[in-house]
Amino acid sequence: MNENRVKQILSSSADIEVKYNGASVWIDELNEDGRTVTVHLRGPLEERTIVEIAELREEE
Repeated sequence: MNENRVKQILSSSADIEVKYNGASVWIDELNEDGRTVTVHLRGPLEERTIVEIAELREEE
């Protein structure tokens, strides 16, 4: 994934499935460095993690 796609996903009202290490996540924000995002797992856990954009995969 790249920074532009992350921005599109964040501004979209659609439910776009994104995975990190095989787990479905929500993207919370694009970080200022432009290389990382803050995400949390879909579901009841709200633990936030910072990950590299390049490690995210969009499900088709």
